[in-house]
Amino acid sequence: MTRTRGLALTMGALGVLLTLLLHWQVFFWVGTDRDLGISQRIFYIHVPAAWVAFFAFGIVALCSAVYLWLGDERLDWAAVSAAEGGLVFTTIVLLTGPLWARVAWSTWWTWEWRLILTLLLWFIYVGYFMVRSASENLERGRRLSAVVGIVGAITLPINHMSVRWWRGIHPDPVVLNPEGPTADPGMVITLLTGFLAFTLVFLAIFAFRYGLERAIHVNARGGRPPLEGTA
Repeated sequence: MTRTRGLALTMGALGVLLTLLLHWQVFFWVGTDRDLGISQRIFYIHVPAAWVAFFAFGIVALCSAVYLWLGDERLDWAAVSAAEGGLVFTTIVLLTGPLWARVAWSTWWTWEWRLILTLLLWFIYVGYFMVRSASENLERGRRLSAVVGIVGAITLPINHMSVRWWRGIHPDPVVLNPEGPTADPGMVITLLTGFLAFTLVFLAIFAFRYGLERAIHVNARGGRPPLEGTA
């Protein structure tokens, strides 16, 4: 665990440093968008946060599926740890999106599919924890929340493609685009800095949260390590 804690600290420190670099790039380096103006700069926070929210729920779904298959409670610990971090970043997405939209398009919210699916993802995260804590049987709560995590992952590819399938005010992807990046190189570099910074911060939070979850359960059993297939 000492090695894991050291790795988490390293990722967290690099993530914070890159986040500081990101804010310098946003305010002092990257150019201003010709169409959206200064409001577009929130894009460099909003989009990386969305990526981490999707990434986190992918971890939740994968760990949940393998947990149901193998019954190793360590996978459940990983799933709940990823879900907590993912909920934080999904909340950031839902806070920054309306701020950007209000300045750029004069509206806080519109009921288009990208926004609806992102809000649905937030509710799925919340539902994951509600289902987990609603059952008095620990194993049953874990398994039900694992099902929520797996079903919720279905929204991810639909969400990503929604701006192409159903047109709205939400702009098309400028980096994860089948034709390649369509933004100015400086904007792409700043965005990639945000991706890396937020990913490292999330992975550090995930590692620390997993260590806490492990310590709680190991201490509850008097120091005995987890056993595979006995969740």
